[in-house]
Amino acid sequence: MLTEERRGATAILTLDYPERRNALAIPMRQRLVDALEAIEADRDLRAVVITGAGGTFSAGGDISGMNVTDLASGRERFRLTHRLVRLLIKGSKPVIAAVEGWCVGAGLSIAMCCDTVVAADDARFAAGFGKIGLVADLGLLHTLPARIGQGRARQVFLYGEQIDAARAEAIGMIDHIVASGTALQAALDRAALFHTAAPLPIAMTKQYLAAGLDAALEWERDTQSMLFLTADHAEGRAAFLGKRPPVFGGV
Repeated sequence: MLTEERRGATAILTLDYPERRNALAIPMRQRLVDALEAIEADRDLRAVVITGAGGTFSAGGDISGMNVTDLASGRERFRLTHRLVRLLIKGSKPVIAAVEGWCVGAGLSIAMCCDTVVAADDARFAAGFGKIGLVADLGLLHTLPARIGQGRARQVFLYGEQIDAARAEAIGMIDHIVASGTALQAALDRAALFHTAAPLPIAMTKQYLAAGLDAALEWERDTQSMLFLTADHAEGRAAFLGKRPPVFGGV
């Protein structure tokens, strides 16, 4: 589900869940947390690259596993998720996303937690959380406006439309476009620049730029935990799994 590799002073974490197009199921999130905590403690590692196997970065959350039935379990679900977000955003190591193919939903959230996003020219992005009766999570309500501004972020969040790589670069969602199939190598080339950089200023810069994250995550946990229990989320989940349009009632 998650493979780990080391190239010099760079750790490569590959999302590998082919039957769900690298969906961020809870076991995947736990493995990411475990890997990132080990990387954080390793002073010989200077950078992290996150990518996806099989030509897809991530298709988002594992909707089949969204079976929250009470408020307490909904809130508990975010304990692990927010540990992951904080490790990516507040951790001392710079993190680079290497995106091929689809990068949507929670997959987009993970990419936006990264310091740099390198994407193939045929990559596609979207934040269609509303289609399953939820708000954006994994810190996306904090990270995306910080990258592209509130006005453009509103368009991404409210409409949930597909965004191609050229548009994503134009609005600042991604940092570099490369030829299809070369995103990982391009990300590794960027990561290598940190091998000889002083690590403490980088860590402190990341900490400073994370201002406001904790308040956003607290709101996210409270709001999403309630939305998990709504009829609209149940309808959105059933419609997605049944491959049909949802019919929402606002309840």
